[in-house]
Amino acid sequence: MATWSKTVDSPIGTLKLTSDEHHLKSISFDVEISGEPAEFPEVLDQAQKQLEEYFSGTRLQFDLPLDPDGTAFQQKVWKQLSEVPYGRTMSYIEIARALNSESSSRAVGMANGRNPIPVIIPCHRIIGHNGKLTGYAGGLERKKWLLLHEQHNSGNNHLF
Repeated sequence: MATWSKTVDSPIGTLKLTSDEHHLKSISFDVEISGEPAEFPEVLDQAQKQLEEYFSGTRLQFDLPLDPDGTAFQQKVWKQLSEVPYGRTMSYIEIARALNSESSSRAVGMANGRNPIPVIIPCHRIIGHNGKLTGYAGGLERKKWLLLHEQHNSGNNHLF
């Protein structure tokens, strides 16, 4: 199946968006802008527009067709991550409990770290049970920026 990529600038660095014909597949951090085709599938244009709205503070939820590659367990975790509201955080153990698998908080953390569509699948909203920021594939500074951005735009003064 063919894939397309598009790079976009954002306040957290250049992002590479990848899709098939109809679904967003991944977002990567720290990429270099390179030559790109003149035309992209509509989903990449929609993703760019929605990310711009998110970063400007006018979009609180994403509405995009997603198809991240992962195991059945990872898919369940990523679906649960998508349920965490804008401007809120949850711990890894809370996600594990929501999946009726309290003993799998470490596996939840690993699935969270392998999320191929960060920001849109909001893995940055997951923090340690003690309220501390923990690992983020894009780096803790990006995680902190995203959480503070959502805190500012949601009026929630107690994210972490």
